[in-house]
Amino acid sequence: MPKLKVALYWAASCGGCEIATLAIGERILQLAEAADIVFWPVAIDAKYKDVEEMEDGSIDACLFNGAVRNSENEHMARLLRQKSKILIAYGSCAYEGCIPGLANFFNARAILECAFLETASTDNGGKTLPQPKFNVPEGELDLPVLYDTVKTLAQVVDVDYSVPGCPPEESATWMALEALISGKLPPRGAVIAPPATAVCNDCPRIKNEKKVRAFHRTYEIVPDPDKCLLEQGLLCCGVGTRGGCGALCPRAGMPCTGCYGPVEGVRDQGSHLLSAWASIIDSNDPDEIKNILDGIVDPAGSAYRYSLPASMINRARVKP
Repeated sequence: MPKLKVALYWAASCGGCEIATLAIGERILQLAEAADIVFWPVAIDAKYKDVEEMEDGSIDACLFNGAVRNSENEHMARLLRQKSKILIAYGSCAYEGCIPGLANFFNARAILECAFLETASTDNGGKTLPQPKFNVPEGELDLPVLYDTVKTLAQVVDVDYSVPGCPPEESATWMALEALISGKLPPRGAVIAPPATAVCNDCPRIKNEKKVRAFHRTYEIVPDPDKCLLEQGLLCCGVGTRGGCGALCPRAGMPCTGCYGPVEGVRDQGSHLLSAWASIIDSNDPDEIKNILDGIVDPAGSAYRYSLPASMINRARVKP
């Protein structure tokens, strides 16, 4: 039986998903027996032209991690879709937009000006911003065009499956790879992750009535090691986040930040979380409610930390 041909690619992301693929441990030997990696720029010497010369559909499966935020990301998303029988949005950036997607609260111009003109550590007397094209004696240089809007992979090309997580846990990664190896794939469009409801259902912390009179940032209090973190006023996203990670963060005393995406049946994770947090405020006084809500320093960024591009909001309206 011929080996599978597998590709991996890293677009707008931090690189954590590249490392996560190796977390399957010794089972990587099973993968090596069943598949050859034909394209993985971070690990093997392969060029874009090598992919361009492949026959369409000759790659059995591509694990594409990272959001699409510039012209190079989009070019590779379309190219790998063309060359791959199965395209998997691997990790939160490809699946939902993730941290790069928070750029959708701004536009490309504002981001470039912040990075190259406004930061205190930047010495840029000429106020030069990156240009897509620039002529030098040797010829024309070009950089990818930074888009105003960060997109998920599925907003650019058709995606067959998604694997959630920032980065995906080993169990979800292996579920996807094992399904590829065995040929026993779920229905197209499925999110591949261990079966679960919300993170709260995997969390062993004691849960009582959720009523809070103040919200806290994680450095402001030392939480009770056994009590529900949300009930202690810490912005835990477990109530609105897909389980399957084993509630690793709450078990370690850190609130869930929402990286596994929305629970089944929820269209907009951010609005779901905002509603949940608002519902536990223990006051009927408008002024006190406002003071309590002021304890949430960045409500939009906290609720949409991973999911802004995939949400119904998608992006902020920014004046040109």
